[in-house]
Amino acid sequence: MFSRQAKVTGTGKSRKIETTARGYDILRDPALNKGTAFTQEERDSLELNGLLPPVITTELEPQLTRALAAYRKAPSDLDKHIYMWRLHDNNVTLFYALLQRHLMEMLPVVYDPVVGQAIEEYSEVITRPRGIFLSINEPEKIEEKLAAFGASADDIDLLVASDAEEILGIGDWGANGIDISIGKLAVYTAAAGVDPHRVIPVVLDVGTNNEKLLNDPLYIGYRHSRVVGKVYDDFIDAYVAAAKKLFPKAMLHWEDFGSTNAHRILSRFRDKVPTFNDDMQGTGAIVLGALLNAVQRSNTLWSEQRVVILGAGTAGVGIADQIRDQMMRHGLSQDEATRRIWLVDLPGLLTDDMTHGLLDFQICYARPASEVESWALTSADTLAATETRWPAMATLRREKAQNGGIIELAEVVKNVHPTILIGTSTTPHLFTEELVKDMAAHVERPIILPLSNPTNLHEATPTQLIEWTEGRVLVATGAPFDNVVYQGVSYTIGQANNAALYPGLGFGTIVSRARQVSDEMIFAAAQAVASQATDTAPGSALLPSNADLRATSSVVAIEVARKAQEQGLAQSEITDVVEAVNVHQWWPVYGTVTAI
Repeated sequence: MFSRQAKVTGTGKSRKIETTARGYDILRDPALNKGTAFTQEERDSLELNGLLPPVITTELEPQLTRALAAYRKAPSDLDKHIYMWRLHDNNVTLFYALLQRHLMEMLPVVYDPVVGQAIEEYSEVITRPRGIFLSINEPEKIEEKLAAFGASADDIDLLVASDAEEILGIGDWGANGIDISIGKLAVYTAAAGVDPHRVIPVVLDVGTNNEKLLNDPLYIGYRHSRVVGKVYDDFIDAYVAAAKKLFPKAMLHWEDFGSTNAHRILSRFRDKVPTFNDDMQGTGAIVLGALLNAVQRSNTLWSEQRVVILGAGTAGVGIADQIRDQMMRHGLSQDEATRRIWLVDLPGLLTDDMTHGLLDFQICYARPASEVESWALTSADTLAATETRWPAMATLRREKAQNGGIIELAEVVKNVHPTILIGTSTTPHLFTEELVKDMAAHVERPIILPLSNPTNLHEATPTQLIEWTEGRVLVATGAPFDNVVYQGVSYTIGQANNAALYPGLGFGTIVSRARQVSDEMIFAAAQAVASQATDTAPGSALLPSNADLRATSSVVAIEVARKAQEQGLAQSEITDVVEAVNVHQWWPVYGTVTAI
């Protein structure tokens, strides 16, 4: 966000900045600062003479060289993360220029997975506060705090908000979760060209159940257990009302909410405002993008797929929803499509005799208990490490263990003979050799997606899956993996990384000023991502490389904006969608800064 002392004209690479700021106020503003790239004319008019070294480097290259050297000298990934965000706080343009040029190297450091470590250690590593901190114990101040950002109604395109209940694979981290909103917005800019000066990161601090934080004297958040129920819902309502009043054109992005809250919030607002939940819709859509290519390459029909998903949380059910909708596009009724999906979690296969303990969004996928009466039960004396994050599932597991046993994943695979097996369990090594070989014995081209991340949480490695299926598997993963060579064929492992989808989806929504983010717009995004993985040779990836994020995001944005137009949701008058996307993309280049 530019300060109140600056006015921006133009878009993309042609933007110009006018400012009343002078001297050190210029250099201390990361949106204005160009360092040694200020021209002599700019130095004269902005009163910068003597405040900068005399050398003038109007190109970014020398600054990029120095910044890259400093980045690579940092001793750890966390130190690199801190360096990058301090660079951001000094010079936004240089930060994004460096990130874009080394995206594959730096994206995991700036965002996932290193952001998880930064969040865990936020109280110790906090630098310059960024974004808006909204506390549930001051709901009457939400509008005041959002207004303090200093933006007018036309200045903001996007807000990313998190209540940090389920961050990545690390759980509840309270107000530290501001970093997840900040990192998400960095990806929007680096991958799709969303203007970083027209966004707001928000943390919705509703307390935390993390005892470590509650007892940490350095914790920066509200010291209270998580607030739930009507008070929580009223707080969310007040946030949405204030955000839409102050920034009526902005899209609202929800990130890393608990499963029940995530579904309830999205259902409440998705028809009223342009809003999107990446954990539910983004994860489901990027996986669907991989499956569009996998099903085509397997030479089978969508209406014939049998899908087993291990992990029935926000991501797993979001994927199930996208697959169900795709089956319906191919002729199945909603009930028929739902019946071709089996969900497995801590209590084993979800069945309708455990609905009192299932979350509301899981219930429709619960199998009839009568259907599985003859299936073998397994004794289950221990609980997975995730039990504290899934208390309802843990309770169900105990109950099932006490009442005869659990229908485990291997038994489901044995009876269902799935064509598609997906893992979102965050528990490693659950796709065993025996299980995979059982699946492959009944399917010519098994589709297996171990999506848990980071890498140490994968359900199986690509190398294992390729060897166990003798090269017949179609595989994509949640974490990055190197190519695998097997019997002379090099297998490129596509990564189902949401960064290939949500930035373009959000940018297409912004460019079109869509009134809502429809299911059809999300499906258009999934199709666009799939279309960028065009190589169908043996071993080719199911998804495009993250090295091509900017190109992929442009295609996604174009198709999303087109779909918004087709559906009558677009509020912008656009004659050429491609041109509109190109014109509105922000690039990290120095604009002219003029004194007024």
